[in-house]
Amino acid sequence: MAKTALLIIAQQGFQDIELNGTRDGLTEAGFEVILASTKAGECTGKYGATEMAAVALKDVNVKDYDRIGYIGGPGAAQLWQDAQAKRIAQDAAKAKMPLGAICIAAKVLAAAEVLAGKKATVWNGDGDQEGFLALHDVHYTGDDVTVDGLFVTANGPKAAVEFGQKFAALR
Repeated sequence: MAKTALLIIAQQGFQDIELNGTRDGLTEAGFEVILASTKAGECTGKYGATEMAAVALKDVNVKDYDRIGYIGGPGAAQLWQDAQAKRIAQDAAKAKMPLGAICIAAKVLAAAEVLAGKKATVWNGDGDQEGFLALHDVHYTGDDVTVDGLFVTANGPKAAVEFGQKFAALR
């Protein structure tokens, strides 16, 4: 049976490079990758790429996947306030499933309280994200990629390939 990874992207403004690097790491490891967003249908990347979200967040059942990841980009900055995005992270954590987030999307995992007491990294170019993690009892590392148990986080596009590979390797 094929392994399946769900990657959650913003409807508008997902980070194209992060999506591609993460997806490449997963597919090279034998995963089928399915995309989800706030609603099913066309999504547009920061640099103009278009992708099709096969499933809306409200319809995601984590038991249908082997791991779930959140992709960053300017549009992902709002996902940390999305009840469905947080529910998915909480359900995946309860199921002891690998969870990943790259760039600003790590805020979703922090806001969902699934990273409490864990080490993580995030895009911190504005200097505000380290404080956001701290408010949620997350220990900011500042590394390009941080793995803590079943969680992997990365700080941005340059880390996308490494993030995808480490995300695929989580057991």
